[in-house]
Amino acid sequence: MRLAAVIRDAPPTQQGALPMKRLIPFALMLLSPTASFAGAEDRELWISLGADAMEPVAEAFAKEGWKMPPPSLTKKEVSVIAVRESQLERIAHVMHEKFNRCAGFVTFETQDEAEKSLVPEPLAPTQELVTYTIDNATAVNCMIGRLTEPGVRSTITTLSGYTTRYYTHTTGVNAANALRTLWANIAASRSDITAELFTHAAWAQPSVVLTIPGSTLASEIVVVGGHLDSISSGSVAPGADDNASGIASFTEVIRAAVSCNYRPLRTVKFIGYAAEEVGLRGSKEIAAWHKNNNKNVVGVLQLDMTNYKRPTNTHDVGVVTDYTNAAQNTFLRNIITTYGGGIVQRDTTCGYACSDHASWTNQGFAASIPHESTVSSGNPYIHTVNDTISQSGSNANHALKFSRIAAGFVGELAKGVTN
Repeated sequence: MRLAAVIRDAPPTQQGALPMKRLIPFALMLLSPTASFAGAEDRELWISLGADAMEPVAEAFAKEGWKMPPPSLTKKEVSVIAVRESQLERIAHVMHEKFNRCAGFVTFETQDEAEKSLVPEPLAPTQELVTYTIDNATAVNCMIGRLTEPGVRSTITTLSGYTTRYYTHTTGVNAANALRTLWANIAASRSDITAELFTHAAWAQPSVVLTIPGSTLASEIVVVGGHLDSISSGSVAPGADDNASGIASFTEVIRAAVSCNYRPLRTVKFIGYAAEEVGLRGSKEIAAWHKNNNKNVVGVLQLDMTNYKRPTNTHDVGVVTDYTNAAQNTFLRNIITTYGGGIVQRDTTCGYACSDHASWTNQGFAASIPHESTVSSGNPYIHTVNDTISQSGSNANHALKFSRIAAGFVGELAKGVTN
């Protein structure tokens, strides 16, 4: 197990920080993707990429003077190609510019791992036994009653205040450590709750995991997650919407759960994933860890971008229907109807590997993602220096709606009581 235990009174910079020689100087990171790895190992990696993205990525490579190699394998309109780690950032920008996807590809350490991923795992047998009921209103309404817009806004402001949360940069590591400290402080009154780091051997930034243990169904796990890293083609990467907002939405649920003394029947894990923007790398490792260690994950909710709403949008939430679980999506829609307080929802599609839910889907776990809009009407400022909270009116009103959704998802899937 690679979860580093919490030391609550240690400075954040000492929590899981990796040797400084592995961190990329920020001045270099702001240059071209290749220059960002000057003086560092620029490893060969492998990515899986949807057919619709092959030509745009090849064109972007050509503009950089790079030649994209032919796929080593193509199956069901997804191909595997070899790339250099320095090229991941450029691919990420293409996926945003052309498809408005956050990621949009999956990065692997080896060719074999990448090619095997083209055959997703079947749904876990235990997942097939899950029944989706909505009958725990007392616990859910307690948590919803403790959610506040200032609480959500505070987390967005804090995380977007980092120069960047890029996965190789010092401030990306610091942001992850600060998030662990924030969660540990929120849960300080509960000795049963842990806030831990999940370290990744291949890059500096850790993921962050807060666990509320279950009682009678402790071996069954409910996951709520979102990525904590950010990326930008400019001088800074505030990532207020992408994805400080998703982290903030469920951080507020953690606050509410502690305030209500929520005791779930199933174990609940809240996860801030590292390195999503460069191919779902953090969530891929975490989902695989759960699969390889026979952990019974009964449901996953992904929150990636929750605080931007175009003035012309008549809906509040886009329920993503591709690369997600249909039965759990129906449950999610019912949660929104029951506890959303008038939230208007629409179905939408997101494309191949558009966020961390795909990592869990690929491992055979049921995953869903409620997005801040339909994907086609999403935030035009992500992956730029302008992804700030000012684009959302300097408030977190929209993100608070997703806190309600996440509280309902947790309370109704993990069940349990409050007091």
